[in-house]
Amino acid sequence: MNTPVRIHQYPLASAIHRTPEFAKKKLADFSVNVGLKCAHACAYCSSGAVLRCHRAFRELGESPFKHGYAIVDPDIPEKVAAESKRIRKRGIVQLCTTVDAWCPAAQQYDLGRRCLESLLADPGWTVRVLTKNAAVARDFDLIEKHRDRVLVGLSLTGTPDKTAVLSVIEPNASPLSDRVQVMQEAHERGIRTFGMLCPLMPGIADAPEQIEELITLLEACGVEEVFAEAVNQRGPGLKCTEEALRQSGFDGEADSLAQVRRAANWSVYVATLIRNLQKALRNHAMIEKFRFLLYPTNLQPADKSRLEADDAGIVWL
Repeated sequence: MNTPVRIHQYPLASAIHRTPEFAKKKLADFSVNVGLKCAHACAYCSSGAVLRCHRAFRELGESPFKHGYAIVDPDIPEKVAAESKRIRKRGIVQLCTTVDAWCPAAQQYDLGRRCLESLLADPGWTVRVLTKNAAVARDFDLIEKHRDRVLVGLSLTGTPDKTAVLSVIEPNASPLSDRVQVMQEAHERGIRTFGMLCPLMPGIADAPEQIEELITLLEACGVEEVFAEAVNQRGPGLKCTEEALRQSGFDGEADSLAQVRRAANWSVYVATLIRNLQKALRNHAMIEKFRFLLYPTNLQPADKSRLEADDAGIVWL
């Protein structure tokens, strides 16, 4: 499914940002984002809650929590090039953290490739590419030339049997089968890969057999790390996802999401999800690669104690 979007061009003041929060997550030291609103239109997206105070939304007359539009800066690659040269202590930079550089709107300006070129022109940068779009494969020729300095991950949010469900809540992202195929191609071409299972939503991607299938896929792609997260409670994302599922007739999945909107149920879901992931990763002798990004604030005491007793792979935030 692809829904049309209107595209706003908006100049960003800067391009490369230090990201202490992402450093805690062991993802990156810096971030580059190509705009303020992604065109993938994922119903569960929490970026609106993060960026809601940016003046661009007010100036453009758009709500950070609505979909149907994108905000990108066509000149961001040039800004990346200029700032890259000024930063002396370089490290891992994630492209991107809030707005996908290969989303349909970004593709119109070739922002993903141009940002990669700007970063890779200066030694010292390692780029972590994270996207939900198979279009990144068009840039594998560039990535291959710098294969020691680029890691590629395509976010996997379910198993292939849930393709119809995912097309409702990620309408402009690439189909899951395409994302898996691109991960496999990257590995076959000798490109470094990492796994990103985010979010693994209840009723969609949290069952033991689904997690086992995802870990098997990632193992076959030679991933260096496996990052995972529960669905974010911030903002209206959970409610919007539930509503989108109900409107398309996926009532079972919608009911599962409705359950975890209650704090106690969310806590059980997270604790069980982590245990299922730990089991699958141990079965594949990959537990040392596991990074579950966990904000423990809303965990119930009993669930938190259970996780503390065996916190292999948990990144406490």
